[in-house]
Amino acid sequence: MSDPTLPPLTAHTGGRTLRYARFAGFSLIGLLLAGGGVRLALQHQDARALEQRTATSLTRNVSTVVARPGDSKRSVTLPATLQGRSEITLLARSGGYLAAWHKTIGERVRKGELLATIAAPEQDQELEQARAAREQVRARVELTRDTLKRWEHLASLDSVARQDLDEKRSAAAQARADLAAVEANVRRLEQLRQFRLIHAPFDGVITRRSVEVGDLIAANGKELFALAQTDPLRLTLWIPQVYASEISQGQEVSLRIPENPGRKLSARVAHAAGALDPVTRTRQVELELPNPDGKLLPGTYGEVTFNLSSSAKALLVPTNVLVTGQNGNQVVVVDKDNTLSFRKVTLGRDLGRDIEVLAGLEAGEVLVSSPSDLLAEGETVHPKALPEKKGKDAPGGKPAPQDKATAASDKTPDPPPARKG
Repeated sequence: MSDPTLPPLTAHTGGRTLRYARFAGFSLIGLLLAGGGVRLALQHQDARALEQRTATSLTRNVSTVVARPGDSKRSVTLPATLQGRSEITLLARSGGYLAAWHKTIGERVRKGELLATIAAPEQDQELEQARAAREQVRARVELTRDTLKRWEHLASLDSVARQDLDEKRSAAAQARADLAAVEANVRRLEQLRQFRLIHAPFDGVITRRSVEVGDLIAANGKELFALAQTDPLRLTLWIPQVYASEISQGQEVSLRIPENPGRKLSARVAHAAGALDPVTRTRQVELELPNPDGKLLPGTYGEVTFNLSSSAKALLVPTNVLVTGQNGNQVVVVDKDNTLSFRKVTLGRDLGRDIEVLAGLEAGEVLVSSPSDLLAEGETVHPKALPEKKGKDAPGGKPAPQDKATAASDKTPDPPPARKG
């Protein structure tokens, strides 16, 4: 009930003010509640975003490569040096001084042709002395022979003692032995005189002449000439173990001389060792190269290319995908759902940058490159394929794919080794 003492307008104004105050208070409470709800919603959204970022950060990024089929046909190029089929250095068997040389460097000679002459006056005198001694012994042999005949005749008549006859027989035998010794000495000196004539032991070309007229020559001392047989030429190679089993006798190979890039040369495997050198793990191979015109010179550097083929059907993977440990050789495979699985594999030949896998993988499977020790079976990862770049070490003469770390090896360190354990 209104206060009768107040005017009507004053009472009406106070009631309206009270309603405004109530409305303002409820509005403020509503705003506070709405603000709190918005804040809770934002906090929940931030918490979910943080959870997602945390889960994303825990998923590893891995570099991957693809297992690719190996090429059954491939080639390998090895350096080689051309050599004569036969190469020798000629030494003197008899001492003296060089009287004359008849052939010099670059000249072709035939077997038995005279190359040089050695003079040795002392040996000539020794030979004359030995011949004179031989004549003396021959005279003594004739005398003892005639004397023995007479004593044997007297012995038949019982005119001499048996002891005297035996002495004459002994003297005759000793004289014959002395003659044989003297004749052997004469033949030795005559042979030494023949050694003073230096002859070519086979057809070839003179590659070195190391003496001049008047040089003092010692037996088995200073080198006189070097002689090489240039048709055919010979090449000696040491084939690495990875290719050794694919080399066979009679196999044709190609040869390139850097100075004549347009000239195609073909050689043949003449001999191949029946075992590997246990120190270098290589197989020695000898090649024969026809050289009828003599334009190819011994000592020339060349590059020999072997075209090889392998019957084994294998996959090629980079060597840095291997995980070695107590479980043997394994690789880490990325499945279609980006989960990891460890796969045991059987290895073939080690080709350097790549290695053959004979069993345990399929072509096209994705593998982790340089797997970390922290990777676990069944883990989910983010795979990132490494770019393929052309290299020179691919088998079969084809470029090999390289991983990113290998391609940038001049600027960055090598990728970590295969995981152990």
